[in-house]
Amino acid sequence: MHKWTLADAACDPARSRGRRYPEPDAPTRTAFQRDRDRIVHSTAFRRLVYKTQVFLNHEGDLFRTRLTHSLEVAQLGRSIARSLQLNEDLVEAIALAHDLGHTPFGHAGQDALNECMAAWGGFEHNLQSLRVVDALEERYPQYDGINLSFETREGILKHCSLKNAQALEAQEPGGVGRRFIERTQPSLEAQLCNLADEIAYNAHDIDDGVRSGLVTLEQMQEVPLFHSFCEQTLRDHPQLAGPQPSRRLLFEAIRRMLSQQVYDVIDASRTAVETARPTDVDAVRQLSPLIAFSDEMRAQSTDLKRFLFRNLYRHPQVVQTTGLARQIVQDLFAAYLAEPTQMQAGFAARAQAAQGDAAPVARAVADYIAGMTDRFASREHERLTGQRLLALAADPGQPL
Repeated sequence: MHKWTLADAACDPARSRGRRYPEPDAPTRTAFQRDRDRIVHSTAFRRLVYKTQVFLNHEGDLFRTRLTHSLEVAQLGRSIARSLQLNEDLVEAIALAHDLGHTPFGHAGQDALNECMAAWGGFEHNLQSLRVVDALEERYPQYDGINLSFETREGILKHCSLKNAQALEAQEPGGVGRRFIERTQPSLEAQLCNLADEIAYNAHDIDDGVRSGLVTLEQMQEVPLFHSFCEQTLRDHPQLAGPQPSRRLLFEAIRRMLSQQVYDVIDASRTAVETARPTDVDAVRQLSPLIAFSDEMRAQSTDLKRFLFRNLYRHPQVVQTTGLARQIVQDLFAAYLAEPTQMQAGFAARAQAAQGDAAPVARAVADYIAGMTDRFASREHERLTGQRLLALAADPGQPL
């Protein structure tokens, strides 16, 4: 199958809803290929290499980061998109950009920043990812942001509160916020990225959890989904059994689990699309979600997520480290809010231009902190407080 043989309901770059700032088409790339390239060349994308997935950057060189996670989501997404005749380039662009707004220190950093911003509208990393591509990247003389197409921006904004959606709608009538007001769905490509994200982090969190020693291969047998593929692997490769479990057993069980989840999504989604028969992407937006697991796989995946939550994300060692990370974010926010000139020049200038209005000052502080890598945030915290809470590698500086 040629990759440009698209399903009727797929997003066609030739029929894109366009960019916020109109531009002539690129001579050698489609709109979505251009989006992907702009994302890859953005500063925010490079920062992801030093942003936490589950384990902080200093805890091991081989643990996933936000960058490697995004690459894995893109790979899974493209594989599924090809089978469903969806637009692979759009899926890749959304996948690579979906975490651009994540704070340092993973969800601990996001939760801390959300608490700090409670009086000024809160903080949500999906909305921040949109802010990055719409406003915070400074690469082009004509506009702020990187001026992505509507379809990519729609996919980046996975979640949005009604209040924030209404604010977006006021700024951009009929734009990416409207579906949260009207309770409609995004494109099939956007739906696919949401599910590829879940498949990717469940699988690599097993790998990283076992690698860290916080979860054992024996414990993983409690999860029926993983256990079945572990048993299947041992039947096919009995030499992997033994008192010291082989890492090859872990890798092969994860590979088989990943493959089965991908095949399940393809089969279940193909059936849903064939039943609903949407004629175009606008029809997709009026239907219930069509890209999904089967009921059985959804239940098994949910069981796996619950296991990881209990045994990995809430492990005392992880909780202790993330507690320190939360303190770093909270202390940084308080320090910059009290003395905005401590931020780098562009953010300090934004705060000064607010002329005493607390809300834009706080938002400038949140934007500054959200753009930090783990090690830059730790280094800044030590500079401002004299405390070294996390022994992260030295960072020569982070231009923002």
